[in-house]
Amino acid sequence: MTMRRFMWIFVAIGLGSLALAGAGRFLLAWPDRMVGMWTGIGAGYLLGAGLFLLMPRWWKSHCDEMYAQPAGRRYLRALWPALVLYSLTLVASIWWIRLGIESLPLRGLVAVLPVLPIAWMMHAALRYLREIDELQRRIETEAIGAASLLVALVYFAGGMLEKAEVVRMDAGVAMIWVFPMLCGLYGIAKMVLTRRYQ
Repeated sequence: MTMRRFMWIFVAIGLGSLALAGAGRFLLAWPDRMVGMWTGIGAGYLLGAGLFLLMPRWWKSHCDEMYAQPAGRRYLRALWPALVLYSLTLVASIWWIRLGIESLPLRGLVAVLPVLPIAWMMHAALRYLREIDELQRRIETEAIGAASLLVALVYFAGGMLEKAEVVRMDAGVAMIWVFPMLCGLYGIAKMVLTRRYQ
């Protein structure tokens, strides 16, 4: 699958989410929170599609080659269902919790539903890491290491600023942003390292 196709999939999901938000607002009389959630999902996917346009041409070519190999194709086949399931479980989890669940164990189970597809994605990533050549494995592991260290540094600094009462952060929100930050910084580190080793 090419990066151009990825971009158009993101555009389609983003526009579909915004259409759903519009239908919820004007036709289905959904609560503002539900409309806002679908608007946020749509805007996020469209922002992601916009980021594809900012990628350098050499990086798009590299990714197209990488995902054309057998290991890359297997990784994508595992990744797409996990991403779809993650999106669905995230929406369902937020919706059910906002409806109000009395049972604490059930509320906890519903809250961690989106973790299962993330674990599936991580399993696919580890399998991909085992199947690629040594140079690509080195780039991947260095990118993962750099991203992990940077997220740890930012998270620690945020904790110290919170303790010093310089900033106020919701701990739950901060924890939710760890994984997206890790993914974003990994992507940037991988791009830099790929350019260095080419």
